[in-house]
Amino acid sequence: MLMLIAFDSTQQALRAEMLLEYAEIEIDMCPTPKTITAGCALSIEFPADQVETVRQIIVTEHVEIRGIYANINGTYENIMEEGDPS
Repeated sequence: MLMLIAFDSTQQALRAEMLLEYAEIEIDMCPTPKTITAGCALSIEFPADQVETVRQIIVTEHVEIRGIYANINGTYENIMEEGDPS
C-alpha cells in the first residue's frame, strides 16, 4: 500500500522530497489528488511500511504538511494532520 503526503506549499514539498531522499526512502512526486484539499499541486507517495520514519522526519525537521493519507480502496483517509505529532 502507498501513503501520500499533501502540502500547502511547493517549497515544503521540495524540502520534504530532499529530506526523504536523503533518508533513502523510496518516494515519488505526484499530483495531489482532487479529493484532497491542499494548497500545493504536488504530493509525495511512499511505501506504507515507511510511515513511522516519514512521520519522525516530518516532526523532527518541522516540515509543514497538510496531512499524510492512506489510500484505502480508492479513498484517501487522513492519518496525520498538520501539527499532529502522533
